[in-house]
Amino acid sequence: MPVISVLKECCKSCQLCVPVCKQGVLAVGAETNAKGYNAVVPQEGKKCVGCRACVTICPEAALELEV
Repeated sequence: MPVISVLKECCKSCQLCVPVCKQGVLAVGAETNAKGYNAVVPQEGKKCVGCRACVTICPEAALELEV
């Protein structure tokens, strides 16, 4: 099963990845990173299908897909 991970220190919370994920896997987290942004986090219980849409749209390369 594919797993999406977020490099929190790279995320600038542009949130482009959140609506592009048709599975609803990603959401804005409550914790801020060192730059002061609320990094995106994967939602518990949501299943990534490995479409790579979030990875492709992220301008900071803050998302990684493990298959």
